[in-house]
Amino acid sequence: MRLRSTPVKVAAVAATLVLAATACASANSAGANDKEITIGAWYPLSGAVSASGVPQRAGADAYFKMINDRGGINGRKVNWIVKDNAFDPQQTVQIARELIGQDKVSAIVAANGTSQAEAAFPFVLQQSKVPILNELGGLDSWYNPPRANLFGTQTLYEDQAAALGDWVVKDGRKNVVVVHSDPAAFVKVAQAAQSVAKKSDPAMNVSLQPVKFQSTDYSPVVSQVKGKAPDAVILILASPEAAAFMKEAKLQGLAAPTYSYAPVAAQSTLTLAGPAAEGARAVQLVKSPNDTDPSVKEFRDAMAKYEPGQPADFIALWGWAGAKVFAQIAQTIPGAVTSEALAKAYEQAKNIDPGVAPVMSFGPDRHMGSRDVQRVVVKNGKWTSEGDFYTPPAR
Repeated sequence: MRLRSTPVKVAAVAATLVLAATACASANSAGANDKEITIGAWYPLSGAVSASGVPQRAGADAYFKMINDRGGINGRKVNWIVKDNAFDPQQTVQIARELIGQDKVSAIVAANGTSQAEAAFPFVLQQSKVPILNELGGLDSWYNPPRANLFGTQTLYEDQAAALGDWVVKDGRKNVVVVHSDPAAFVKVAQAAQSVAKKSDPAMNVSLQPVKFQSTDYSPVVSQVKGKAPDAVILILASPEAAAFMKEAKLQGLAAPTYSYAPVAAQSTLTLAGPAAEGARAVQLVKSPNDTDPSVKEFRDAMAKYEPGQPADFIALWGWAGAKVFAQIAQTIPGAVTSEALAKAYEQAKNIDPGVAPVMSFGPDRHMGSRDVQRVVVKNGKWTSEGDFYTPPAR
């Protein structure tokens, strides 16, 4: 019986190996044909974080619609499939399975969320070998050391904080308070600002002021900060909380200028803080949407045409930049735009210039395209670009 069953078992094993190889090849070449490039993304389109997800999706969608009207990428139209994850990691894992198993995407492109993407890494990056490209969010541990099939374009929060620490030193500040939300992720970013400032000017006094996450009453916080008599305040807070700080600071007569990381440099901050935001400083991932640069004008025009219900703001421009970098790199692929081809193209991509964002360069040992930021300042009620993109000092 054993001798007779051996050929059957061998055949069964061979068939299993063939099916596994076919499945792997199918996953890696999914979404690739002569007529279209199928890619996907997850966004918080509902829930508390939809204020970020909806405009970011709109910006990327406007870009893909514009290039499709122009003929697509090397003659292939972009089929960008977006699903709502409500900013939930488990929903993101399910969406990842749908995008890869049912929709046959070649890559996840310009999606949103740090913990959400990380929850999907095992299935997407490791099991399916499908790249995740230009995710909004991220951690230093994602890219150091680099992970296979994971490539980013958003300057990490710690590097944004390093830029803020450098900025206050160059502005001659001597007594700085870093106000930050209390979760560990915010603490790490605040410490990066403190470290760079102290490294640049050891005589500088830089203290940390933690605040309970999602606080609405900033009266006691501002009182504590005012008691330290700072000549500058760095804000590592969400936009609504930063606006609450600015309004309360104006009420209490705290005149120290604020310096903030990219999430604060949003239209929502201006809307909520009103005149109290005038003069606020921040670093951004992109140029100001009010910039006269032709690439920014193209963005505004496309938003007006394809997403007329959404303002052409910073968050929409984040989505636009992520989509544009993807298209510029995908355009270098001579044949089918497969998962493998995209990962290889990213590793070889150099001097990718989206105009609205820093010039990006990647490599086998460099999966983060840029560390650069743009300085912006509120002038006459609008965020205005100052200078050009620059690289902050090492942390």
